[in-house]
Amino acid sequence: MTLAVSRATLAALVIAFGLSAPATAAQAINTNGSNFAIGGYDPVAYFTDGKAIRGAKAYTHEWGGKPWRFRSEENRDTFAAAPDKYAPAYGGYCAYGVAEGYKVRIDPRAFTIVDGRLYLNYSKGIKKRFDSDRPGYIAKADANWPALSRQ
Repeated sequence: MTLAVSRATLAALVIAFGLSAPATAAQAINTNGSNFAIGGYDPVAYFTDGKAIRGAKAYTHEWGGKPWRFRSEENRDTFAAAPDKYAPAYGGYCAYGVAEGYKVRIDPRAFTIVDGRLYLNYSKGIKKRFDSDRPGYIAKADANWPALSRQ
């Protein structure tokens, strides 16, 4: 017997029972100086709206030991059903900074999506530098992140 569950039903169950996939082992999540992951910005909105949008107090979900905010119930439920798909690389720290060996705050408006993965940067100027060699900086950041995530 096969049980088919729609994505909406799965998301509702996740919210109702407080379930979520765990963050990557020992992952650090950037709060950007606030009480919320990535400074309270909605990680799903980067994909659906193509821009940084602040989340609302009414739509919060705990994942990776931090509360995340969303602009809508739909975005919250989408994230809850697949957090690894929407959470930014490197715990939401600056991708260029991680490539250089540091965990650095971000400007939520300085972002890039590469191969379905969200990368945030310290500023629009640093984003330009990151964009000049995305594959190289991503490779360096991927190598640096395991040690940085434990700091």
